[in-house]
Amino acid sequence: MICNVVMAGGMAHLADQLATGKKLRDCVAEMYKTNRHVIFTGNGYSAEWPEEAKKRGLPNLNTTPKALATFNSAKNKAIFKKLKVYEADETDARAEVMYENYNTTLAIEAKTMIHMMETGILPACAKDLQKYTNCKALVGDREQVYGSIKAGTQKLKEVLSKVPHSIQEEATYYCDVVKPQMVALREVVDTTEGLLESGLYPYPTYETLLYSHHH
Repeated sequence: MICNVVMAGGMAHLADQLATGKKLRDCVAEMYKTNRHVIFTGNGYSAEWPEEAKKRGLPNLNTTPKALATFNSAKNKAIFKKLKVYEADETDARAEVMYENYNTTLAIEAKTMIHMMETGILPACAKDLQKYTNCKALVGDREQVYGSIKAGTQKLKEVLSKVPHSIQEEATYYCDVVKPQMVALREVVDTTEGLLESGLYPYPTYETLLYSHHH
């Protein structure tokens, strides 16, 4: 929808210019001159483009909260209204719905992760450690790694307990605080997957998902 609005807005502007009696070539040349700073012919997925965009004064809305914060800006409301997409209050409502969807999704994912740690991963770690009771020389760094899962899970619980109540602040908090903690915990669990006895790991591994049909 956004891409369609961008295209329609550009064409509407061009039509308005043509309606003043200007030649098509002159209108297009003027639009190009005005907007050429957004054109990048390099690799848009490389680290080069964000740096170049910053030099050109272009915004880098690389997270959902950053993008949502601009969705119902005065400029966007004006173009939505002009093209009869949304009225101003409808734009605000749409932004609120997207915030709610983002916040709810992250909350569910974080709580699900905690549940998976406490009912699946940690019990499996405990069973694995029991197998090394009489052979401590082979335990390696399992105790440290498994302990990190417990600590990481507790930290995730703590950050979840401090989520702000403002819908915008909540989204930013989930993005900047909760998600990084989930990523950190995930990294420890990835290490654990390589230490646990295969039969103890409680969830399907990538290997199982990809190659189980060959068995």
